[in-house]
Amino acid sequence: MTVLGLTAQRLLAEAPTTADFVAARQQMAFTLGFHIVLASIGIGLPALTVLAEWRGRRTGDPAYRELARTWMKAAGVLFAVGAVSGTVLSFEMGTLWPGFMETYGEVFGAAFAMEGIAFFIEAIFMGIYLYGWDRLPPRVHLLTGIPVVVSGLLSAFFVVCVNSWMNQPQGFKLVDGHVEDVQPLRAMFNPATPPQAAHLIVASLMVCGFLVASVYAVPLLKGSRERYHRLGFAIPFTMAAVLTPVQLLIGDWASRFVAERQPLKFAAMEGIDRTQAGVPFKAGPFSIPDGLSLMLKFDRDSVLQGLDAWPEADRPPHEVVRTAFETMIVCGLFLLLLSLVWFWLNRSVLRRGHRPEAEPGALQRWLWRGALVSGIAAVVAMEAGWTVTEVAST
Repeated sequence: MTVLGLTAQRLLAEAPTTADFVAARQQMAFTLGFHIVLASIGIGLPALTVLAEWRGRRTGDPAYRELARTWMKAAGVLFAVGAVSGTVLSFEMGTLWPGFMETYGEVFGAAFAMEGIAFFIEAIFMGIYLYGWDRLPPRVHLLTGIPVVVSGLLSAFFVVCVNSWMNQPQGFKLVDGHVEDVQPLRAMFNPATPPQAAHLIVASLMVCGFLVASVYAVPLLKGSRERYHRLGFAIPFTMAAVLTPVQLLIGDWASRFVAERQPLKFAAMEGIDRTQAGVPFKAGPFSIPDGLSLMLKFDRDSVLQGLDAWPEADRPPHEVVRTAFETMIVCGLFLLLLSLVWFWLNRSVLRRGHRPEAEPGALQRWLWRGALVSGIAAVVAMEAGWTVTEVAST
């Protein structure tokens, strides 16, 4: 046996250390942090494409069809890149966490298998959609885009099923360190699946919408009034703006779920150091007495568990979790403000269904400036949310 082989055998025989786990987590976090942005675009861009083509077929406006063609080409390229980073993640699951996969792989393996099927369906129909442009009848071509959208959403859902199971494991029995009586569907549809899946899918659509809109904000600020650029901004920004207040409600639902089912994570998120009644709501330098207890339990004197309720060794790095949670909230509020401004500027469309032709005012220009950074803000919020979900579960 070679020296390299003996070294590898020795390393595999040694027990893993804390440093090994930290390195594995950092590598996994880096890959996932990169992949989630591509996945978000892969979920949202096909939806924007189908919407644009549908409007183009209905109105006869060539700008819609040009946008649809451009967006699906971009989706195809990013889909290929995302497939590579997703493959890296699948290898990392087996190589970085072999013991975990060996023990529990059969519990959540069905969700990964279904995600793979959804991925291949998305790839097949994306190819048909791209190749079939001007080759298929218009209605048939439009219909080939729908499976791309649906399979992309299903792919995200199945992946979240695995992640939510890690937060609320069920669907198996552990007997003497061995998994028995596996129930894959019960594992997939655990209590954490609905709030986590809804939160991630809506966040993904928001990330895509704000990112795409930020690209078209550049020519608009430079003075372009071409319909192609105006629609290229309006369609994705409208989608993201409509979903932003919805995400606020879903986030409240998810937070209440965490408070009930994962109180340690909630204590880290909110920075509750000690168990007490009447916990204040803290937002940066501001504090509202009894505010958190009132918002969560509708009782200002309700008791919330603090970090001191758990042994120090079991506590997550709460400063990291708290900072990530606050970052997500701040970015979300910024995007909500932009959305409200967008609704205000388009109130005539919402009321009467038409937009008066006019030169953009100061508020419109400020909206475009805000839209330039909205894509980055949405990505930061997404990464911060994943940090809260994963780091607080350690």
